This record gives sequence, structure tokens and C-alpha cells, in this order.
Amino acid sequence: MSLTAQRISRTAFRTLTSRSSARTTGSFSTPRLSTARATPAISSTLQTSRAFTMSAAKQSVPSSDATAEPRAGAREFDSEISDMANYIHNYQVNSELALDTARFVFLDTLGCGLKALEFPHCTNNLGPIVPGTVVPNGTKVPGTPYQLDPVNGAFNIGAMIRWLDFNDCWLAAEWGHPSDNLGAILAVADWVSRTNRAGGNIGQGKILTVKDVLEGMIKAHEIQGCLALENSFNKVGLDHVVNVKVASTAVVSKMLGMSESQTRDAISQAFVDGQSLRTYRHSPNTMSRKSWAAGDACQRAVNLCLKVLNGEGGMATVLSAPTWGFYDVLFKGKKFEFQRPYGEYVMENVLFKVSYPAEFHSQTAIEAAKRINKKLRDQGKSAADIKSVVNRTHEACIRIIDKQFKAMDNFADRDHCVQYMVATMFVFDRLEATDYTDSSEAATSPLVEDLRKRISCVEDPQFTADYHDPEKRTISNALTVTLNDGTVLEEVVVEAPLGHKWRREEAKPEIMAKYLRHITPHFEKAKVDQLVKLGNDPKSLYAMEVDKYVDLYETGKILGGK
Repeated sequence: MSLTAQRISRTAFRTLTSRSSARTTGSFSTPRLSTARATPAISSTLQTSRAFTMSAAKQSVPSSDATAEPRAGAREFDSEISDMANYIHNYQVNSELALDTARFVFLDTLGCGLKALEFPHCTNNLGPIVPGTVVPNGTKVPGTPYQLDPVNGAFNIGAMIRWLDFNDCWLAAEWGHPSDNLGAILAVADWVSRTNRAGGNIGQGKILTVKDVLEGMIKAHEIQGCLALENSFNKVGLDHVVNVKVASTAVVSKMLGMSESQTRDAISQAFVDGQSLRTYRHSPNTMSRKSWAAGDACQRAVNLCLKVLNGEGGMATVLSAPTWGFYDVLFKGKKFEFQRPYGEYVMENVLFKVSYPAEFHSQTAIEAAKRINKKLRDQGKSAADIKSVVNRTHEACIRIIDKQFKAMDNFADRDHCVQYMVATMFVFDRLEATDYTDSSEAATSPLVEDLRKRISCVEDPQFTADYHDPEKRTISNALTVTLNDGTVLEEVVVEAPLGHKWRREEAKPEIMAKYLRHITPHFEKAKVDQLVKLGNDPKSLYAMEVDKYVDLYETGKILGGK
């Protein structure tokens, strides 16, 4: 029996049980089953179950290779992993809101990646490992002439997406940027489609569409976001890109035509793979690795999937194994907790960075500073007249970006310091990506440096509670400014940034305007008009084959050079 056949034979439906949506330790199963993909042996009553779990059945199947090590699939997988694989293979995306939101996330994320190509520090990390290499039918990297293998392609796309910290955001017990997963998803979708168009047979020979990519994004968002809701990786010193690696692995495995059993294997490999330390995001080690960490997670996800596709197995209890499992080694013995079953919640509630290329916990503080600037102008005052500023904020803001007296040594320090960002807005009435570079007007401004040290943060427990409330998910900041003459301006409170679900309709034109700004420097006007028109036409965009769509972003050179 072939290895693939062994895997398939070990995949069986076990139990289908309804679960509540209350917080639980362990895992949640998929809320509904796509009947189009259901195994015929399942009864109609079971098909309508709102939640179910699917685990590998214990079977004894002789191996045709007597020297092969016993496969982990012979034992039942940790339910957390089984539920992810189950969701990937059996859940049908039905939410029009999620799909429409994914369209805006897709365009916004590509635009953010193109904007990053204007920065040589980013482009220095891109391209083939061996200069001049062109991979036949390989992944094309938007905004560049590169055509790479899907592993390096995932790194390239993932790194440029994340470089400027301007793509979407998810805030909970753990933070993160779910659209980082597009690095892996788009790289694999493009490579699979080009290879199959040339006569290959990856993933049953399918040529994927943009809608396939969007549905993959919805599921990657959901896995990353649901892991983040109740589980704080930062509190044990791990970076949130572990969730990117896990989510990308799950989604990409299905695109590659892997079975549900193989998806479990691949996810287990992602958890055992060793996880990035968060130290590169914090003083004294803040550095540019934080800008390509998601790209690294994307390439690892694709690499692990390809290994499993070629016959590598998995580890059934990679999370729960005593002493040696993820929980005991990296999570202080604590199991994952889940607030809700997998569905479309995360994409429907994701946060867009519309206004400013800034760490998301600062967005409302910067907006408040913008409003205060108008009050200052009306009084004939300016930033030079400010004595002090108090920012009433939430706990996560203080934990991540409260760096009042920390040295601002580089780009990474500045774009993760709420005081620097607010001070820049007060002084220049703007905050742009170029304001973080070492030689920028803001970075060299004595007034910005002086003012940021007079901006203090204090936690408001209600703001913190609202931040974690699944019905609110606000990121509140409130600024109180005291002037040199003793005048105290009325506090300005901003609870929800422009990219919040509460302000989604208000944000949509701004998201498209942001996309237009980001793609315009790279292409001729006719191409820009074509891309914007296509982005505004969901029916045409969804139906377009993904490799043909990526072709529209190909350029003869990189704007930022290398």
C-alpha cells in the first residue's frame, strides 16, 4: 500500500458532537459542514449538525516499507490539530460579509507590499537565493521581475506585505496581522496554477481563481485569529508569527491537494518547528527582523507542507505530549483555550490600517492628536506650546508601544513607540512611513524628541475590558493636553479607528484610495486603472484565474532598486 493510500485509509469520521460557543479549554470543532464535500456515508441528520469533530481512526494497516518508522497517524491527534484540519477540509464559506471584506483585505495587502518596494532595506531581502535564478512556472512576486520557487516566493511576498506594518490587524490576548498569510497563500496558488497550466497535476490539476485565494484567506484569518483570542504567546516570550505559520500550513496543505490526514501531519510539523522569540520587537533588541518575521513564517509553512506532500509524517501529540510537547516546553504547561468555533468571525471583524502606517494600538491616539491639532490652530497654538500629554489607554498599548524614555535608534523603534508617533502628528500634522527613517524630518526633529518624552500613558481598565470584549473589540485612546500657560484642553477620546468594523462603510473608499496610492508609482496609468476597476468589480475579480491576475503586477524592475 502506498504512503498516500495509508494516509487516506487512516482518515475516518469518528464522532460528530454539538458544542457550545462558550470559552473552553482544548478546541472547538467546525460549526457547519459543507454538504457538497461531505462523505456520502454520513446521515442527513449528522450533516446538519452545527458543530462536529473529526479525528483519525485507530487502525492497524500494514506498511509496505518494513524499515519505515511508525506513523503518528496510528494514534489520535490532539483535538486542537484535528479541528483545524477538519475546518480546512469540510467547512464551506457562506458569509458574503466575510468574502467582501476579504476582497478589500486582498487589495489592501497587495498595495502594502508594493509600497514596501520603495524602501531599499526591504528590497535587499528579496529575490532569488542564487542571483539570476528564474524558476519555470514559479511564483511571480508582485511589483518585481522575480519568478521563484514557492518557498522563497512565500518569503518574498510575506516580507514585503509586512514590512511597513500597514496591512490588517487582529487584537486579542495575542496580536497579529492575519493578512500576513497571503504570502504563503498567494505564492502557492500562483505556482500551482502556473504548473498545472503547463501540464502539471498539483492539487488535482486545478487552476485556482482569486475567489479560491479569498476563501483561503478567510480560513487562515480564522485559524490565526481564533488562536489569538484567548492565548497569549507574547506572555511566554513567543512572537505571534507562530500563528501565521500554523494558519498558512493548514490552508496551503489543501491547495496542494493534501488529504485531511496529511493536513494534520503538516500542522503538527508547524507546531514542532521551533518558534520565533519576540525579542526583536522590544528594546534593547528591536530590529528589522520584525519586518520579515511573517515572511519567514510563510516560507516555513510552505516548506513543511511540501515535505509532508512528499511523504513526511506528523506527530499526533505534538501539543500535549508530557515533557516534550509544545504545551510543556513553550506554553508553561497550559492548554490552548478557544472562545468560539471556527467560522468567518475573524475576517468579518478584522481591523484595517487605513489612516496611518503605525502599530495598531496607536491608531486612535494618532487620530486624537490630529483632532487636537485643529483645536491648537484655532487658538493660535502649536506643538511648541504643549507642556505635557497624558494618554489614557488600554493595557496592550502600554505593553507593546509605551516607550516614553527609550532611545529611538532605528525605524523599528520609531514605528513601535506611541509617543514618537503622537509627537510626530502634533509637530508635523502627519504620520507617514518615511517619518520613521533615520534621516527623516521627524526622526531628526529636536521638538519631536523632546515632546515624546513628555507624553505619558496610563491604563484605563474599562478601555482594556472593551478591547477584549468580543462585541466591541475597540482600541481606545484618549489624549489630554496641558499647555505651557497652564491651560488644559478638553480630553479627546477615540474608541474605534477608521479600520474598525463599526466604521467599515466609512473606511471602504479610503481603503481603495490607499490601494491606488500604493500601486500608482509602479505601473502605467492604464494598468493602474485596470487594477482599480477590477478591484471594484467583485464578480470579475472572483472569477479571474490567480496566475493571470498576478501577471498584472509584473514589472521589469523594482521601484526601490536592490
